[in-house]
Amino acid sequence: MITKKNVFGISGFSNSGKTTLIEKLIPLLKEYGLKVAVIKHDGHDFEMDRKGKDTYRFTEAGADTVMISSASRYARLEEKGRTLEKMLDDADEADIVLIEGYKYADVRKIGIAVSWLDYRLPCNVEDYEAVAVDDKMRFIRSLDRDSAGRVNGLSVFDINDPKAVADYIINTSCINKEQGRDKEQEKDFTHFDGEGNARMVDVSDKNVTHRKARARARVVVNRNTFELIKSGGIKKGDVLTVAQIAGIMGAKRTPDLIPMCHPIVTDGTELRLTLNEETLSVDIESSVSCTGRTGVEMEAICACTVAAMTVYDMCKAVQRDIEITDIRLMSKSGGIHGDYEV
Repeated sequence: MITKKNVFGISGFSNSGKTTLIEKLIPLLKEYGLKVAVIKHDGHDFEMDRKGKDTYRFTEAGADTVMISSASRYARLEEKGRTLEKMLDDADEADIVLIEGYKYADVRKIGIAVSWLDYRLPCNVEDYEAVAVDDKMRFIRSLDRDSAGRVNGLSVFDINDPKAVADYIINTSCINKEQGRDKEQEKDFTHFDGEGNARMVDVSDKNVTHRKARARARVVVNRNTFELIKSGGIKKGDVLTVAQIAGIMGAKRTPDLIPMCHPIVTDGTELRLTLNEETLSVDIESSVSCTGRTGVEMEAICACTVAAMTVYDMCKAVQRDIEITDIRLMSKSGGIHGDYEV
């Protein structure tokens, strides 16, 4: 059974933005490889299907239970209510449960307080461990003196910053960020499905963000080759310029070279090649950016690799033991897993 540590009630009055916040939290939490369940209470009767559909007709005909299943979905409709405790039992496979509508339930509460509702909350502010608000200072001023004295113990988030709320949920639950990543890795390599078949990962649920990656590589040569590159004496032409162009082309062609890599429209690619006198090497650094649902690490690494191979190709006639080395990702930013830097 899921622990109460991982159950969060998103609590607020009607039209405060509960559903919108939950809608934004779900993909952020799932990008950590977590299973997310949502439980919603409705004070009125509701319909799970449209009039005229088979399941609706079966229910209208008097069936006590109607079940429907496809290859990817299953639903069960019963002509009776269900307690929150029973629904939590049903959600035992989830890592995180978000609840909407059970204002007074005995669960951890994240309140929604907004100006057009005078920052009112369904319960006393002391019942909440966090709140999401549209104006932090106005919310704090709205509290009475006693409550204001406790605001330092109350986590207050901008309602337009769902990532901060998602991080809070993960960090204060029994699953922290590293455990979330470990859980994602438990699925084995993401480019294989449950049956071991190769696949391109579906990124449609990810948020579109600005992403950037930087990589490096090094081509080590001997003194004679180094001087020829420096003086422009290589017969095939200007080594650094040709390699720079090749590297940029390599970044653009990455999905053609790496089978499971997503085609990405890059915003820009920079590639710098410098001669390092101390190490007798051509040092290569790339920087690639995009606005999309997946990162550009492979594009950055591919740019450096193709540039390094081009240096090798242009110089191999004068030196056979050229060494390509130190190809690595130096930094990445913009994804849900946070920034990375060597």
